[in-house]
Amino acid sequence: MTAPTQPPATPDLLYTQDEEDLRSAVRALLADRADAPTVIAATESDTPYDPRLWEALATGIGAAGLLVPEKLGGQGASHREAAVVLEELGRSVAPAPYLTSSVVATETLLALAGDGGPAAALLAELASGALTAVLAVPFATPPAGARAALTSLDGTVRGVADAAVADVLLVPTAEGLYAVEAAASGVVAEPLVPLDLTRPLAALTLSGATGTLLADPEASTTAVRRGLLAGAGLLASEQLGIAEWCLTETVRYTRERHQFNRPVGSFQSLKHRMAQLWLEVVSARAAARNAADALATGSPDAPLAVAVAQAYCSGVAVHAAEECVQLHGGIGMTWEHPAHLYLKRAKADSIAYGSAGSHREAVAELAELPAP
Repeated sequence: MTAPTQPPATPDLLYTQDEEDLRSAVRALLADRADAPTVIAATESDTPYDPRLWEALATGIGAAGLLVPEKLGGQGASHREAAVVLEELGRSVAPAPYLTSSVVATETLLALAGDGGPAAALLAELASGALTAVLAVPFATPPAGARAALTSLDGTVRGVADAAVADVLLVPTAEGLYAVEAAASGVVAEPLVPLDLTRPLAALTLSGATGTLLADPEASTTAVRRGLLAGAGLLASEQLGIAEWCLTETVRYTRERHQFNRPVGSFQSLKHRMAQLWLEVVSARAAARNAADALATGSPDAPLAVAVAQAYCSGVAVHAAEECVQLHGGIGMTWEHPAHLYLKRAKADSIAYGSAGSHREAVAELAELPAP
């Protein structure tokens, strides 16, 4: 007689008290160091990143090491806590290399750190906030596209997020995964002009560069795929933060803005638009939290949860930002108002780590459904 199978555990998508305490700490820090005028001013300068902000976030709060086990020098937390940090970074569109360094690069190294060695040593440096690292692949690379962009440490990779400010480059090649110092001879990071000025892109050119081999080609592909999967899954939380800020600020503004002697938010047509947006944001929160929980628990359904979250949340963030600009009227079109920062971040995020279309295809494949 066959024993009855146990139903799968229902994921807990509610925030714990520890997660709420972390949110409060990060939100207070960003309100003090990355308010709208500060972020706008940073995008107009040659140094969009504030080293003091990163030090406070990475070291003071300990956010850089959330995904790193305590035995490797980290906080021993999970993707759920990292997702909370990204929600708050999305709310403030703060220029910080958290997603690229503390999530994608860190997850890539975690796949290789089981036996110690250079990957474990580098992880300890990232967890302490002393160094930042980036995975040298185009920012639009989906998890399924985890292939070596170069045959060796020679060539150019375009559209690498945060490459110009990183200390270490994780370079996947046909020979394996290398760790290359960004300041080493033969390494040039040429800044590009991105749509989202709060997350700089660069064309990374290697010419006769040298680095430390971290993994062979097979292990490299597995590690890079793991890093990109975590990046795509937690990017949904950043997109949730963008959408939540846009909705909150739009509701606040339409309550205060009067026309015909009444708040413009009281007009039925605007009520309907904001109610629809609220429904989308609530659904996005469920999708983003499910992806973070699946990654945190190591669920076999994590790739599906991530694909669902990205297929949905990217569109919600863009829609929320577009509504924010439009419903703020003329002021929403000005450079001084931060709405344009959120629209640009949402648009840039919508193709980061794979477009919504590529993730919908992944959902169809993973769920064994016919492609649309």
